[in-house]
Amino acid sequence: MKLKQLEGYLGDVATFKDPKVQLEQYPTTAHLASRIIYTAESTHGDIDGKSVVDLGCGCGVLSIAASMMGASHVLGIDVDTEALETAQENVDEFELTDTIDLVQGSICSQSSAGVISLNQEMLSRMEQMFDTAILNPPFGTKPGNKGIDTLFLQAACSMAREAVYSLHKTSTRDYLIKKAQSWGFECEVLAELKFDVPMMYKFHKKKSVDVQVDLLRLSKRQP
Repeated sequence: MKLKQLEGYLGDVATFKDPKVQLEQYPTTAHLASRIIYTAESTHGDIDGKSVVDLGCGCGVLSIAASMMGASHVLGIDVDTEALETAQENVDEFELTDTIDLVQGSICSQSSAGVISLNQEMLSRMEQMFDTAILNPPFGTKPGNKGIDTLFLQAACSMAREAVYSLHKTSTRDYLIKKAQSWGFECEVLAELKFDVPMMYKFHKKKSVDVQVDLLRLSKRQP
């Protein structure tokens, strides 16, 4: 499938009906989603015939893109039941129920003191279970969410046997590259992109804001 064709299909994917600011729910545009998945397949062959996990899948646009690009199986995980309902509607609409499964689950947990940590129970069940992980994680900009982007990335590295594709604010690049290296992974910046944040919440003052983001590819360092 060509890039423009994929982007055209993804333009019909429904987004959040009632976005939740604390979960930092911003829709991944068809433009971004298509380029993430198309690049993963055309450059590295990490989608076609592969098992894929989509962490924080939201309404399922990355999962749908992966399935359209030939993934053998995609598992979408999200904590929000309403987002998963929309995702399931999208999967049904595109007739991709044979390759996409959706489950409710929390990648991270928060202690009574407000400290965020990885959900070790989930990670132990899904360790090295997939070929490829894809994600557009929360950026960790809301109160109580600091560091959640790094935790999502770490979880993805635990679940994927071969490669991880993730979007992150460009300002965190150096930090995340060092983190990836400490986990035993190589980290490559595949593209510098603009994430369009539309006016969705009451505190937004502008019609839209472009956030500079990196598309990162992580792979296990070879001995």
